[in-house]
Amino acid sequence: MEPGSDDFLPPPECPVFEPSWAEFRDPLGYIAKIRPIAEKSGICKIRPPADWQPPFAVEVDNFRFTPRIQRLNELEAQTRVKLNYLDQIAKFWEIQGSSLKIPNVERRILDLYSLSKIVVEEGGYEAICKDRRWARVAQRLNYPPGKNIGSLLRSHYERIVYPYEMYQSGANLVQCNTRPFDNEEKDKEYKPHSIPLRQSVQPSKFNSYGRRAKRLQPDPEPTEEDIEKNPELKKLQIYGAGPKMMGLGLMAKDKTLRKKDKEGPECPPTIVVKEESGGDVKVESPSPKTFLESKEELSHSPEPCTKMTMRLRRNHSNAQFIESYVCRMCSRGDEDDKLLLCDGCDDNYHIFCLLPPLPEIPKGVWRCPKCVMAECKRPPEAFGFEQATREYTLQSFGEMADSFKADYFNMPVHMVPTELVEKEFWRLVNSIEEDVTVEYGADIHSKEFGSGFPVSDSKRHLTPEEEEYATSGWNLNVMPVLEQSVLCHINADISGMKVPWLYVGMVFSAFCWHIEDHWSYSINYLHWGEPKTWYGVPSLAAEHLEEVMKKLTPELFDSQPDLLHQLVTLMNPNTLMSHGVPVVRTNQCAGEFVITFPRAYHSGFNQGYNFAEAVNFCTADWLPAGRQCIEHYRRLRRYCVFSHEELICKMAACPEKLDLNLAAAVHKEMFIMVQEERRLRKALLEKGITEAEREAFELLPDDERQCIKCKTTCFLSALACYDCPDGLVCLSHINDLCKCSSSRQYLRYRYTLDELPAMLHKLKVRAESFDTWANKVRVALEVEDGRKRSLEELRALESEARERRFPNSELLQRLKNCLSEAEACVSRALGLVSGQEAGPYRVAGLQMTLAELRAFLDQMNNLPCAMHQIGDVKGILEQVEAYQVEAREALASLPSSPGLLQSLLERGRQLGVEVPEAQQLQRQVEQARWLDEMKRTLAPSARRGTLAVMRGLLVAGASVAPSPAVDKARAELQELLTIAERWEEKAHLCLEARQKHPPATLEAIIHEAENIPVHLPNIQALKEALAKARAWIADVDEIQNGDHYPCLDDLEGLVAVGRDLPVGLEELRQLELQVLTAHSWREKASKTFLKKNSCYTLLEVLCPCADAGSDSTKRSRWMEKELGLYKSDTELLGLSAQDLRDPGSVIVAFKEGEQKEKEGILQLRRTNSAKPSPLASSTTASSATSICVCGQVPAGVGALQCDLCQDWFHGRCVSVPRLLSSPRPSPTSSPLLAWWEWDTKFLCPLCMRSRRPRLETILALLVALQRLPVRLPEGEALQCLTERAISWQGRARQALASEDVTAVLGRLAELRQRLQAEPRPEEPPTYPSAPASDPLREGSGKDMPKGLLENGDSMTSPEKVAPGEGSDLELLSSLLPQLTGPVLELPEATRAPLEELMLEGDLLEVTLDENHSIWQLLQAGQPPNLERIRTLLELEKAERHGSRARGRALERRRRRKVDRGGEGDDPAREELEPKRVRSSGPEAEEAQEEEELEEETGGEGPLLPTTDSPGTQENQNGLEPALGASSGSSAPFSTLTPRLHVPCPQQPPQQQL
Repeated sequence: MEPGSDDFLPPPECPVFEPSWAEFRDPLGYIAKIRPIAEKSGICKIRPPADWQPPFAVEVDNFRFTPRIQRLNELEAQTRVKLNYLDQIAKFWEIQGSSLKIPNVERRILDLYSLSKIVVEEGGYEAICKDRRWARVAQRLNYPPGKNIGSLLRSHYERIVYPYEMYQSGANLVQCNTRPFDNEEKDKEYKPHSIPLRQSVQPSKFNSYGRRAKRLQPDPEPTEEDIEKNPELKKLQIYGAGPKMMGLGLMAKDKTLRKKDKEGPECPPTIVVKEESGGDVKVESPSPKTFLESKEELSHSPEPCTKMTMRLRRNHSNAQFIESYVCRMCSRGDEDDKLLLCDGCDDNYHIFCLLPPLPEIPKGVWRCPKCVMAECKRPPEAFGFEQATREYTLQSFGEMADSFKADYFNMPVHMVPTELVEKEFWRLVNSIEEDVTVEYGADIHSKEFGSGFPVSDSKRHLTPEEEEYATSGWNLNVMPVLEQSVLCHINADISGMKVPWLYVGMVFSAFCWHIEDHWSYSINYLHWGEPKTWYGVPSLAAEHLEEVMKKLTPELFDSQPDLLHQLVTLMNPNTLMSHGVPVVRTNQCAGEFVITFPRAYHSGFNQGYNFAEAVNFCTADWLPAGRQCIEHYRRLRRYCVFSHEELICKMAACPEKLDLNLAAAVHKEMFIMVQEERRLRKALLEKGITEAEREAFELLPDDERQCIKCKTTCFLSALACYDCPDGLVCLSHINDLCKCSSSRQYLRYRYTLDELPAMLHKLKVRAESFDTWANKVRVALEVEDGRKRSLEELRALESEARERRFPNSELLQRLKNCLSEAEACVSRALGLVSGQEAGPYRVAGLQMTLAELRAFLDQMNNLPCAMHQIGDVKGILEQVEAYQVEAREALASLPSSPGLLQSLLERGRQLGVEVPEAQQLQRQVEQARWLDEMKRTLAPSARRGTLAVMRGLLVAGASVAPSPAVDKARAELQELLTIAERWEEKAHLCLEARQKHPPATLEAIIHEAENIPVHLPNIQALKEALAKARAWIADVDEIQNGDHYPCLDDLEGLVAVGRDLPVGLEELRQLELQVLTAHSWREKASKTFLKKNSCYTLLEVLCPCADAGSDSTKRSRWMEKELGLYKSDTELLGLSAQDLRDPGSVIVAFKEGEQKEKEGILQLRRTNSAKPSPLASSTTASSATSICVCGQVPAGVGALQCDLCQDWFHGRCVSVPRLLSSPRPSPTSSPLLAWWEWDTKFLCPLCMRSRRPRLETILALLVALQRLPVRLPEGEALQCLTERAISWQGRARQALASEDVTAVLGRLAELRQRLQAEPRPEEPPTYPSAPASDPLREGSGKDMPKGLLENGDSMTSPEKVAPGEGSDLELLSSLLPQLTGPVLELPEATRAPLEELMLEGDLLEVTLDENHSIWQLLQAGQPPNLERIRTLLELEKAERHGSRARGRALERRRRRKVDRGGEGDDPAREELEPKRVRSSGPEAEEAQEEEELEEETGGEGPLLPTTDSPGTQENQNGLEPALGASSGSSAPFSTLTPRLHVPCPQQPPQQQL
């Protein structure tokens, strides 16, 4: 690769190792293991196990450091040579007052250094011009051909480079007696890892970046006026661009010059080189300042200067001084007007004697060729890094580093690819145009700032985790002082070698090519941050690398021979690789180690902000390299960090503390060192030096025992002089000490030549102790002397290896294996013997076979160890062989007795060894046992075994050794088991199949399975099921053939039992149908009688309320039923469940219940009548106060009294009659003043327990009951209730047909006609017409009461109340003052029977027209109850108000749905339906149930809904329905006579009133 190419090719990767945890525990051992592979690359990378993550222990807040400044393009060797060349040529022109500007050719800076080198390589300027080879020069500079660039390069060379080259060669000097610079070798004192001397050299003022940057910037061009006034500028226009030689009197473009000090005016001209189109270069104005080495600064005058020589001469008045002004070239002093005086050395030159000659005296400062050459040849100052002026913390440095990288690459720092950073780094270090400066916190002392690893000291307490990492061998504070490490034998804390250094990097910050001090190992750990890129060269190529760098940049090494030891020089890896140097690379990420091997050159740079730690370490294999390094340092005259001889001798002084491998390596090094010391002391004797003096060199400071010639630190010996006590030399430089006589010189030694072999012998003993031990182990293991060692002797050898820390060699491993095997044999033999002694109590599973016993005995005999247990094992083997012979004889004489076989078997078990014959004996015994078990199980007299027993027997037979008898028995058993399983499966299918089989089929299956001698559970279950089925059939036959129809409970029990049986029963379906029919009838009767969600059962409703006389009992039982706590039906009539099955008992109990109910209600009426009225103002709460169903005392307006029990209730808590159901406009209707026809009758929910259907509906239910072949308690009760109702109806008709009552009815009819004929004071209200289907609007006559009384409801359905009826309530309220009564007089003889009938009729849970007629008649015979009417009106008004509010809310909601675009419900369905506020939820739904009941009864008459006043639906024709209904009801009555056993009296036709 050509230097400076932008295409950087990454070198190959170095080896990467990932140790296991076992390998990772021994750091130096693992490094020694990988050394053969890694050493070939020079560096390697190690990734610790994933969970090895040491905590970062640096105190971040207190960590402060000052970094170094690195200018990238000064790091690279070839780039630095170019920059130095540019500095020198710029200095050359600046001395003469010209400022250099580098021209551009083909849009890139002209490389003046490469141009100069190529011109020299091509034969020089004259040769190239003669052969016209400037085009070849352009080609070698990689310029494209065909653009006449060669001529342009020649022009630039002539004007810029050629004058400088002439001065460098001295061609323009005839005699150059220059004062030479001090050319003595500079002190190459080197103290490794010392920042001021190693890398930090204060940069020269000539290496200014500002100056270098200005060379690449254009300056103002000279004007035409300047060129016309200055003849030299005209010449420059002819010859092209570039500074001329000294003496060209060019004037500055700025004619006004500043005066800087009190000296005379001087005008230093400046020539500027600048590129033009076409490659021409112009001269620009002079610079205001020149760079001089003199201490004084030049001053400038605002006016043009006169001749300097003349001015200087006038300043001297001495004639002899004037005569000394002679030309250095021609040695003449004539033509003094053309004599120039040098401002540097005061020499004189004629302007025409100069080469080239000057046309006139130059103005300003002038230097002679000798001074110019001396200044240009001044050796450059040592290159190094400057220290930054700012102190950073980790946080502030990280912010600066991240900001720099993000700004440079214009992307987040973590997104910049490493490949891009690498290419950009090498592009920058190769560039002479771009000046990039970075900072690097390198070589920070961990002793001062703290290590990144936890350290065990007294400063802070460590956690257990930190303690683990503080003692880890991979902790860089621990690794240099490990037991196998050489550096642990150095007492001093060598910073950077034994004590780690810290490195805080940023992007592009670099560490240059170097090898470690004393060519030691180094290890670097990256704690955190972005990667660090490394480059390495193996030790075999170290000298090759040095040669390549010296060859490519000899200028640097001429001034700094130890340049590579200063860590300040890079060279592109591609350049090294192109010259045959093997280079590898790697990216070290956080948490990874990089190891460099001895004399392996390495360099690299940081990818970004990171924190690393590094330290040196030395192992035994390093010692030869360390000795070679000392010889290398001696040749370079470089200081040592420590004395290698002292280190070797210190380790040799205590050989017992050394690792065995280290002792062997030290012995080898010590031997070489002693031989060399003998040779050197012998040479000293030959020189005649006999004086000697012992010296403890280790107690002297290093600078007092260093060789003054080679700077080596002396330890074994040194030569000193009595007359020159300030210096000494090593024995390799005895001739360089001083010029004194040999007799004055004397030897200073640390050890005598007799002591050194003694130390060497101790090392040899330590190093060879392993060989002595190994020989003893080898003889013992191979029994070379024919004697087996005891276990104790072998253990002693192993203990010796452990105590003397011998390496884990193959021989030691063999010894350990032999011991382990011998101990295992002894333990096994002891177990075998103890097993025999234990006999039957021996642990099972520990026996060995006969072959194993023989192999075990052979193993014990073959071990190189004597064990007395061998005799015991031999004895056991003899016993086993004797037993084997006896067992064979017994087996050969089969059939032997089982007792003999068993005894032999027991003896064999006691031996503790498995004998093959014992196994045969075991098989014979097992066969006999199994066959006996088989016979016992299948014997006819034995108890049948289960399938599990048979399967277990078959499995046991499979494990028995085969024989003809066993095989036959197994086959029979298998066949039997197969047949049994088949019948068991068949029975299982019969038990679980959906299609049940008839009893005959099951009986056949059971009969077949009885012959199998196995207990079958499914067959047994099938047999039990069949027995239960036969018993069930018998029960059914008994019930069906009894005197009475069976009861429903009995049939339900039989059906439940029959369904659970797995047998097909023909009678079951017939029973299920009968039960279903009975349940259907009961459900139909329940819908007819029971209110929705009623708390009563059907039987309770049908039976009389025997406890009606006790208000508390009745009320508490009603509350229990409401809460679902009272469930018993059998307590109704005092009958048990068995009594309910007897029809006679039910009828007798019913009759008794009727009487109790009547007596009870009379008693309750008397009790409640005595209670104070809630309407009275003086009502007070007492024990006799009425209690409403809500549990509160009814008081004030809104209280109603029940017409039956005379108790008081809140009107809002119960269902009340609706007044508007009576007054209806029709041709025959009476006026509103017929108040006795108003619906004001109120029965409380405790008295009215059911819907109270009409008698016609009940008769239809009885007809359906007659068709049932099942008896129900509800049916018996319904028959009794019907007989009671018909009996009451007959008595009521008879009473209504009497003469007294008929007369009273006639007067009442006349009164109605009169009221109808009278003119009304105000217009009667109008009522909307109702649909024809409305039961309240059906025709008059006898059908009218039927329609009015169908529902038995005291209220008109809310749907049928029109919105306009609000005025009805006002009208009724206005009529209240006009109401008068009684309207007729009822004699007591007439009233009493009617009231008694009325009481009995209200107790009936049946609706009868006669009940309503009697109630109207009694109403007319007493004054109107105004308080009740007002209460009903108030309740009606409240209900209407609530209905309208709900209607409006529903309407608003419907409109919102329409507005939202919803489909909404059908408007017909959303008809506003006023609902009673005071009615309960179940009662509000009774209207819907009414329609359902009508459909179920087949039109026999709608069932009664829930109501509290059955007589409220009286039509307006008085008692006409009561008389007309007699003929219509006589027919159904006669049909019930045979079943009810009650005669139905025929009532004669009655005249209509």
